[in-house]
Amino acid sequence: MTETLVLAVILVPCLIIAIVFHEVAHGWTALALGDPTAKEQKRLSLNPIRHVDPIGTLLVPGALALFGGPIFGWAKPVPVRGDRLRHPRYGMVAVAAAGPGTNLLLALVGALLFGVVAGVILAGGGELPFWLMNASGYFILINVFLALFNLLPIPPFDGSHIVGGLLPRKWAVNWQKFQSLGMLVFIVLIAATWAFPNSGLLENTILRPVFWLEERYLELATWIARGIEG
Repeated sequence: MTETLVLAVILVPCLIIAIVFHEVAHGWTALALGDPTAKEQKRLSLNPIRHVDPIGTLLVPGALALFGGPIFGWAKPVPVRGDRLRHPRYGMVAVAAAGPGTNLLLALVGALLFGVVAGVILAGGGELPFWLMNASGYFILINVFLALFNLLPIPPFDGSHIVGGLLPRKWAVNWQKFQSLGMLVFIVLIAATWAFPNSGLLENTILRPVFWLEERYLELATWIARGIEG
């Protein structure tokens, strides 16, 4: 019970920061490109309560955790209207890319801070606290996972909007029709992962690049720490 509590205390703030900054980045980018919808609906706030989706943020992840399935959830999407953007097609690409891009930037900031703090502690002859290593590792991992997961070209994820904006217009029309089936495809994939836990579906697809990129961030943190330690 104590270990679970400690893990929750570490994970929850990491998740909140990653999700909230991801959503707010969409809204701020849309505002910069001409669409003030998120601002009008007061969704540019860093207050996590404004971004909580009762089903996607609480019910679904809780149920999946309870029944031993793959943990997945979502926040309340920040409203964006393409018709209010100055350049709707490419504006939507930029808005979609802003969320994952922000998560990768947060992972970088986390690695830099961890490297500096670790280097200072080690240079002073101290030992790195276990909670610091865990918190830093999870913060980087969560942000990398959220970034790459949302870049999957499956509607309604950010990757699908990026692909739709970059495709030739005649192909983009057909891609738009696929949007309505996107959530069904995603649910089928999640169900398959849950039903066949030993299939390696996640491990051999999205988790491979996630772990690879996480290692690069940790290598950067280690390089900084060693440089400060001398």
